[in-house]
Amino acid sequence: MNRVELLKQVSFGEQVAEDEVNELADYFVETNQWDRIVAGKIDIVRGEKGGGKSAIYALLMSKADDFFDKSILLVPAEATRGQTVFKDLAADPPTSETEFVTLWKLYIVTLVAQQLREFDVKHDRINEIYDPLEEAGLLEKQLNLRSLLRAAQDLARRIVKAEAFQGELTIDPNTGAHTYGGKIVLREPSKDQKLKGYITVDHLIEVVDAVLAGNRLNVWILLDRLDVAFQDNHQLEENALRALIRAYGDIRAHPQISLKIFLREDIWKRIGATGMREASHITKYVVLDWNQSTLLNLVVRRILKNDVLVKEFGLDKEQILKDASLQEELFYRFFPQQVEQGPQKSPTFKWLVSRCADGTKRTAPRELIHLLRSILDEEIKQLERGRPAPDGDQLFDRSVFKAALPVVSDARLHTYLYAEYPNEKDYVAKLEGQRTEQTPESLAELWGMSRSAAATKAARLVELGIFEERGTREQTSYWVPFLYRDALKMVQGRAEADEEEN
Repeated sequence: MNRVELLKQVSFGEQVAEDEVNELADYFVETNQWDRIVAGKIDIVRGEKGGGKSAIYALLMSKADDFFDKSILLVPAEATRGQTVFKDLAADPPTSETEFVTLWKLYIVTLVAQQLREFDVKHDRINEIYDPLEEAGLLEKQLNLRSLLRAAQDLARRIVKAEAFQGELTIDPNTGAHTYGGKIVLREPSKDQKLKGYITVDHLIEVVDAVLAGNRLNVWILLDRLDVAFQDNHQLEENALRALIRAYGDIRAHPQISLKIFLREDIWKRIGATGMREASHITKYVVLDWNQSTLLNLVVRRILKNDVLVKEFGLDKEQILKDASLQEELFYRFFPQQVEQGPQKSPTFKWLVSRCADGTKRTAPRELIHLLRSILDEEIKQLERGRPAPDGDQLFDRSVFKAALPVVSDARLHTYLYAEYPNEKDYVAKLEGQRTEQTPESLAELWGMSRSAAATKAARLVELGIFEERGTREQTSYWVPFLYRDALKMVQGRAEADEEEN
């Protein structure tokens, strides 16, 4: 087949998991971490942006029927696409942590109750759940997450302010039967209040757990996209997530209900930086980590998803995926051995991984996939301009690799860093055109501040992966990773404080 026509049919997939839900089962690398998540041994999945959290979430939801066969109901607490349900909280956020915790609990218990009703679950205590939630306006015939969140927030606010949401005992005019009109309160009600039908949110959760246990059911509430929901307001984000972790800690005592929280590592570190007692009790978590072998396996899976390549080159997909050495062999069948030639230069895959790594030395699949897509686009452009195709089965000429980097670098800088950390934008922007290695002295001069203030700001940028800290405590320097260099048009070398700017 003509090389250009062949490449136009090739795809490395989408960068964002939500855009390729149907293909994830073919792409996904089932690691020990995945096995632990599926087994229910993990509640909190942490990872870098683009590190695979949403892929795991999407893959779990795609296997909902398999989980149902094991008596586990998977319940998404967020819209999988479009504007997030929690975005509305920014306009009128809860005013206290107690209100936020109550909001989370009401929202979660209603989601579970909605599932119980949808599957027509039977139990002699089921109306202890339905009646108070219906009276409070939370349980509706048709689930609408946005509407539910608004109702839960309104009720949480009233509970906290008044310590009781007043309801009344009513009589069904048709049957004459008394209907339970539970009054949802913040604190444990007295004996007299209990007789009048008062109930706490925590008691509701206990009843839900008992009903699930009686039916040998488990419910997993999946919470993803929390980074998108609150990205415009870091203080609200911290408040929301602290409250969620508190709610998680309380709900964890009820084994039939599990919260599965997908959270970005930088956000986790930020909310923990000012202290979070509940964090020390969290043991069922995993931090997603990628190394060269797992990233190579991911890339090979995406290569083998292209039927045109499998057919054109006679590839045995099953055999290749069983053998790590065959995976490496396949990669170098299509890619050059080195991008930069020389005995001291890295092989191509290591070069790709290093160019997509941030200052923490971690490479997220999203950037690697983006770079491969850009390499593919650049190769097609060069072939269309008349450049000869590489020899043999090699699909990509080494000349396209560096040409593809600026696209990835620019996306990382603008759609991640500047968009999510606007307070750091002015400091990072001043690095444009500067040397790739900075010192506290050179940064102090560049930013117009004292050396100690510059070192403090640099430490913040180290946390965000803009800098990699090197040297010793006495002679510290800050190295900008390749991932950001092209977008900032930086010059290789070490900056000096007295260096004259051109």
